[in-house]
Amino acid sequence: MGFTRGMHEAAASAPSPIGTTATAPTPTTAADLDSLRAVTDRVRANIERVIEGKPEVARAAVVVLLAEGHLLIEDVPGVGKTMLSKALARSIDLTVRRIQFTPDLLPSDVTGVSVFNQDTREFEFRPGGVFANIVIGDEINRASPKTQSAMLECMEERQVTVDNQTFSLEPPFMVIATQNPLEMEGTYALPEAQRDRFMARVSMGYPVQAAEIAMLSARETRSPLDDLEPVTDGAEIRKLVSVVAGVHVSDAVQRYAVALSTATRRSPELRLGASPRATLHMVRAAKAWAAMSGRDYVIPDDLHTLAPSVLAHRLLPTVEAAMNGRGPGEILAGILDAVPVSDTTSGPAGR
Repeated sequence: MGFTRGMHEAAASAPSPIGTTATAPTPTTAADLDSLRAVTDRVRANIERVIEGKPEVARAAVVVLLAEGHLLIEDVPGVGKTMLSKALARSIDLTVRRIQFTPDLLPSDVTGVSVFNQDTREFEFRPGGVFANIVIGDEINRASPKTQSAMLECMEERQVTVDNQTFSLEPPFMVIATQNPLEMEGTYALPEAQRDRFMARVSMGYPVQAAEIAMLSARETRSPLDDLEPVTDGAEIRKLVSVVAGVHVSDAVQRYAVALSTATRRSPELRLGASPRATLHMVRAAKAWAAMSGRDYVIPDDLHTLAPSVLAHRLLPTVEAAMNGRGPGEILAGILDAVPVSDTTSGPAGR
């Protein structure tokens, strides 16, 4: 009963929606940026000890973490999706839980369930797999849509509601989910609402020949995960999240972000464009990207670089576009080329 009462009291003041704060963020300083780069370089180096030849994927994972988002990793089995998730989780001294999504997984397995205690004659809450700082959802699209929907509240609002009681999730909180391509057996398409809650989607791809040969030597007798030690902790990550929040985004850059999202909604080749949440995620990811690049301000190139991983998985092409072989990535590339970067600043002017 003590756990239940403590969780309920903590939930009395419900957490703010993703990425919002009660006060204005403190402007980022040069010392903040130096500290951030030192920590993120250590985390990325740790990940790259496990995932050979994929520095861009390691950077994308750290960007999503600092931007308080969730990451979707999509690719064929065996290319290192789960290894990437575990490498990021083990690089930070945080609580980590792994949920293996299967067709028989129940929503209560994810969120938790109230169990009747015969001794106290009261119901007690048993937390599910989402009660951790980093949640690894392995093969998330093998579970039924009903079970997938159990992730919606926790991903967006950082809380879980069970039997009319709301329980807070301690920050930092990040879901790293892997999924197999839809054409593979035993998969369900993620609902649009679920995909929209993932800040970014990345693809591992096959390693280059040299990296694959190096992998054979490194993993001949044991997994490199066995030797991976944390290089930072939750308190430091929370501090870096506040540093990213202080990165400046000019009005002109905000207008460019909105212009990109608006163009996807107006495209005749798309039946579903980017949501306002997608615009927000793109700007937040750009702030983390800028900070990791040593800047305390966002430039249009940051948005242009991140748009494919932040927007493409949310877009649905029309039947005609799909029949012509035009996928979301190709359509988005055309939109990025067509939307002009006008009246935008390349520096911190306009503060």
